[in-house]
Amino acid sequence: MRINKKGSLIALLLAVCVLAFASLAAAADKAPVLRMATTTSTDDTGLLDYLAPICLKDTGIDVQWVAVGTGKALEFGRNGDVDVVLTHAPSQEDKFEAEGYGVDRRKVMYNDFVLIGPANDPAGVKGKPVIEAIATIAEKQQKLVSRADKSGTHTAELKLLDKAGVKDFDKAAWYVQTGQGMLKTINIAEEQGGYALTDRGTFIKYDAGLDGREGLVIICEGDAELLNKYSVMAVNPEKHPEAKHDLAVKYIEWITSPKVQQDIANFKLEGKQLFFPDADPAK
Repeated sequence: MRINKKGSLIALLLAVCVLAFASLAAAADKAPVLRMATTTSTDDTGLLDYLAPICLKDTGIDVQWVAVGTGKALEFGRNGDVDVVLTHAPSQEDKFEAEGYGVDRRKVMYNDFVLIGPANDPAGVKGKPVIEAIATIAEKQQKLVSRADKSGTHTAELKLLDKAGVKDFDKAAWYVQTGQGMLKTINIAEEQGGYALTDRGTFIKYDAGLDGREGLVIICEGDAELLNKYSVMAVNPEKHPEAKHDLAVKYIEWITSPKVQQDIANFKLEGKQLFFPDADPAK
């Protein structure tokens, strides 16, 4: 009987893949579970799906997460619903830590925020400093579409509105409050021909999915006010003894290690780097 070597090789490779997947699934079934609350940007971009199997392989920890705005993520931490938080709103994180809910805080990575809007730029603010752009959008009553969910992005947006001297915007018709995550908010902004503040990683994800249609474009970028930093913190076991502090610390050490920092740098979409390592090498 003649043996089809090519077919046999393909069958062998498929068998190896199936066995590898089964082995990983079995490992996940037996692995201790770390509960994490994090932001929509880490989930929407695919970063967490990319890191989860690496973490399972490196540490034996099965990370299970809920992706919400930073405010809600920290609320989960306050309530003891999770063991660790990965967020990007320094002012809220400071408060969380000062109140004694978070410990072992470490920097992880950064990217930046960008102001996006229609390509025809109805407010005429493209390329201007972002604070001037925000002030002009408000003055001309062009739509600014906000997550309005106490997320890290929403917190950054509120600071920009304050620096721009914009008052009572939350009652204005031009200020559209979605109460949704970042990708949904971008899509609503596109539908309504409005502007929005977003982290660059989620914008890259959105832009990659346009499939030829004209969508929103970057209007303002590069300002110091637009830096977007992510940190990780364990839930304080003194507040919540049931929290898996040992797993949280192991995860924190893992995600800030040189090896995983490089993994984060290697995570790209259409050749574009979405996040940049920011862990303190001295710790």
